[in-house]
Amino acid sequence: MDITIAEAFLPQDDPEQALAFYRDTLGFEVRNDVGYNGLHWITVGPPGQPGTSIVLYPPTATPGLTDEERRTVEEMMAKGTFTMINLATPDLDGLFERLAAADVEIVQEPIEQPYGRRDCAVRDPAGNMIRINELR
Repeated sequence: MDITIAEAFLPQDDPEQALAFYRDTLGFEVRNDVGYNGLHWITVGPPGQPGTSIVLYPPTATPGLTDEERRTVEEMMAKGTFTMINLATPDLDGLFERLAAADVEIVQEPIEQPYGRRDCAVRDPAGNMIRINELR
């Protein structure tokens, strides 16, 4: 079977802040930017990897959510417990310095994990946990 991961979805509640983080701080390319009925979806991805993208979506646009579920999602986003994604880089220290200089919320500085990875953790402007692994 030939299968790849094409897109992952992360919620965002402020399109300008999401663009500043993913495009300007992480250096991702903007692949699509769509507004509809006052809502905003932005697709970004790493340069040189056109088949892999992250769709930054407004969680209030999720079909079938009740008002109570929407409130729960908003509360979890505010606490940073709603969702996460793992990224990877060969230069973890360099990327971490760039993130720290951009005043990104640092959750964990680079550390050697007991399970064999070296990584760090930050939060994006919407509160999503971003773990960044060092490629070795």
